[in-house]
Amino acid sequence: MSDAASRVADATDNWVDRVAPLWSRPYLRLARFDRPIGSWLLLMPCWWSAALATGIARDTEQLPLMLGLFFIGAFVMRGAGCTWNDITDRDLDARVERTRSRPIPAGQVSVRRAALFLVLQALIGFMILIQFNGFAVLTGIASLLIVAAYPFMKRITYWPQIVLGLAFSWGALMGFAVQFGQLDATALLLYAGSISWVIGYDTIYAHQDTEDDALIGIKSTALLFGARTRPALMAFYGVAVLLIGAALARAGAHEPAWLGLAAFATHLVWQITRVDIRDPILCLRVFKSNRDAGGLLLAGLLVDAVMRAAA
Repeated sequence: MSDAASRVADATDNWVDRVAPLWSRPYLRLARFDRPIGSWLLLMPCWWSAALATGIARDTEQLPLMLGLFFIGAFVMRGAGCTWNDITDRDLDARVERTRSRPIPAGQVSVRRAALFLVLQALIGFMILIQFNGFAVLTGIASLLIVAAYPFMKRITYWPQIVLGLAFSWGALMGFAVQFGQLDATALLLYAGSISWVIGYDTIYAHQDTEDDALIGIKSTALLFGARTRPALMAFYGVAVLLIGAALARAGAHEPAWLGLAAFATHLVWQITRVDIRDPILCLRVFKSNRDAGGLLLAGLLVDAVMRAAA
């Protein structure tokens, strides 16, 4: 099979297709390195927590290490999660137009090789995790239970996005675990706000597949909300901003962090007004824009952390 024939339907004309060695392309696609938006979205709560915890501690000594290791860890562990998801969903993926060209259902990678690749990625993630303190290591390991459960949720509940939110927001706890060796209400508020954000943006993402999902029995908040998606987004994004704001207030954040939150909220309002659930291409574009939304909040938190440490 030519590489052109083996490309994933919703991830064409990317660096994997253009420059990666042919033998590596199915594995890079399995780990979603051809479409890194999910890794960025996993990373954002990690970086938020690193910046917010640094601001509370008023000490930037650990910040560069946290940012760097969280970056590598997010990309590696998102790859591992996607590999696990593709192993468990291989039969379902074969029945959905957008996913049937993924490496396992397309026959490019066997389940056994995918499992070995999953172990390799997990080992790399573990090597990164053990650079931190023992509490942070245990906190990171605890997330694996949620990651393992997530692929099965879409079979039993219309709310799999909650479980995805629990997994994708786990990084909101990690900065506090690394900085303080414990979790407090500030960390939990940030975590809860991130969960609500994830539920919102993944509902937008799920609207790409509603027709196929309904036919094969896959459940999602996109199917649950349907025409009521816009008010649902207003609710989840609104709760996200309120909870993150509560975390900032409890952390004693200063003006730069609040400006970052305001920019984040403004971007979410733009998403709500822009999205059209009848347009899958637009849904994907709006979903991807959440990296920019998260980056706006991050910028404010980082500036605040540096200013507070220097004061």
